[in-house]
Amino acid sequence: MLPDQKKGTVVALTNLLVPTYVQMLKALSGWLNKAQAQMPDDQAQALLSARLAPDMFPLSTQVRFACVQAQEGMFRLKGEAFPASIDVLLDEGRNAAERPGSLADAQARINETIALVESLASEEFDESPERPIAHALPMGMIFDLTAEQYARDWAIPQFYFHVMAAYAILRSEGVDLGKADYVAHMFAYLRPGTMPSQ
Repeated sequence: MLPDQKKGTVVALTNLLVPTYVQMLKALSGWLNKAQAQMPDDQAQALLSARLAPDMFPLSTQVRFACVQAQEGMFRLKGEAFPASIDVLLDEGRNAAERPGSLADAQARINETIALVESLASEEFDESPERPIAHALPMGMIFDLTAEQYARDWAIPQFYFHVMAAYAILRSEGVDLGKADYVAHMFAYLRPGTMPSQ
């Protein structure tokens, strides 16, 4: 149960997912921009093939899969079939070891996903937290969830998994990132005069 539900108010699930997706995809875009600004172009482009471990996907895949999770989350809550763009992202992500693409390609995918999420957010949703969602995985597993459980237990954690993997890869490859880069959206809430001078 979401905290506000105890007071008799249902929090719209899209009000949780949409800002999360948009804020963190913009942060991810910013991290890629910083990498490009801090490194020679060939070294920055090579980051797309970097991995945290040999059996993990590279940065290029993490970016694509973060976008997949955001798009899937929105379409599942709408109860609609996935568009072709999700298959394109999945194919690019799965084949990124051989074809990582460029940083410009990665930024384009992020921008396309942000635009899609924001466009879908303006449409009507069935916001009932108890609405059933059958979440099927490619290997045949199916999870039976409520919309609330799907948003809380799958959509948000899976999205953050790929965003955090991307952050960790960039940091491990020497990109100068810090907590402020991770929570850049929080500065909109900063009380004036409370920013430390150093």
